[in-house]
Amino acid sequence: MPDTKTAWKRLQRNKGAVAGLLVITIAVIISVVAYLIAPDPTPDANRMVLEIEGQHPGFRIAMLAMKKEQPVPRVSFFHRLLYGQESDVTWTPVRSWQFADSILIIQHYADETTSQEERYPLDEIWYGRKTATHAPWAQLRENISRERLFKQTYWLGTDKFGRDILSRLLVGTRVSLGVGCIAVIISLSIGVLLGALAGYFAGRTDDVIMWLVNVVWSMPTLLVVFALTLALGKGFWQVFIAVGLTMWVGVARIIRGQIMSLRQLEFVEAARALGYGHLRIIVKHILPNIMGPVMVVAAGNFATAIVVEAGLSFLGVGVQPPQPSWGLMIKENYNFIITHNPLLALAPGVAIMLLVLAFNLLGNGLRDALDVRSKI
Repeated sequence: MPDTKTAWKRLQRNKGAVAGLLVITIAVIISVVAYLIAPDPTPDANRMVLEIEGQHPGFRIAMLAMKKEQPVPRVSFFHRLLYGQESDVTWTPVRSWQFADSILIIQHYADETTSQEERYPLDEIWYGRKTATHAPWAQLRENISRERLFKQTYWLGTDKFGRDILSRLLVGTRVSLGVGCIAVIISLSIGVLLGALAGYFAGRTDDVIMWLVNVVWSMPTLLVVFALTLALGKGFWQVFIAVGLTMWVGVARIIRGQIMSLRQLEFVEAARALGYGHLRIIVKHILPNIMGPVMVVAAGNFATAIVVEAGLSFLGVGVQPPQPSWGLMIKENYNFIITHNPLLALAPGVAIMLLVLAFNLLGNGLRDALDVRSKI
């Protein structure tokens, strides 16, 4: 295995790996600040405006934001960063509006061809309730025109519930990266442990562990995930654990093969001659020399976990609504593919493809960069 500086230089020369690393870095940044940059910063980007369901990308419409009657508590910056902020207004799409003394008259947008006239007292719009005394109507009209009536653009359109696709796509990045991260941690923890034991001790230990590996390997991945999901329940963390528990067998086989090729080498024999224990030899001397293959298989498992999670969510046993997941977004909007707006389902599909491709390119780049026989 080359040293870190040499490996990094080789990786930098691989344009595909650099592009993959750039895409992954952007995805990580987006997942962290999703609620700060999303047009819909409400929890799970779940603001529904049913009148504008299934709209095309770039759809633009005027909105009336009416203050809710019940006050919404403000949350801290970190809570907003993690979970979003519940909105204190309700949105009503409008075609046109005009003021008449203390009343706002709007043409409520119903669909592309239909609208309905509605009248709202200005104090109800601004305060969420009627005021006990006469309000300064001129000032209210100015405030409402400036802060409660605005144009909203849906850059990627809206889904069948009238939610912003772009916002849900941004927030959904967290699920894809989260399931990949947790799955890789679980699969590496189990796979490295069992693979190291099988490869180092060989004999009966190897036979028992490889029997278990072959049994698990023979089961279809999706069926195992279904069984674990049904046992653990449907939900955010359950699908992470279920995906991780199905991916350790490949890691175990690779680690076993690598350790078997190293266990008889001189530096391992020297460590045994010095009286070092088995644990120290495995952890301090063998595992550092096989980190290259481990990093490559981790990148591959990350990509696989993203695809498996998307498939589970599409089938309804993964992340549950209203939490946004790319696979769930495809499930909710796939009927638009054969109708008038295919991008609603294609957008999350393209996002999955780009992120999986990025991890595969990075994995290939790591494989070449960590190969001591490479001349790159």
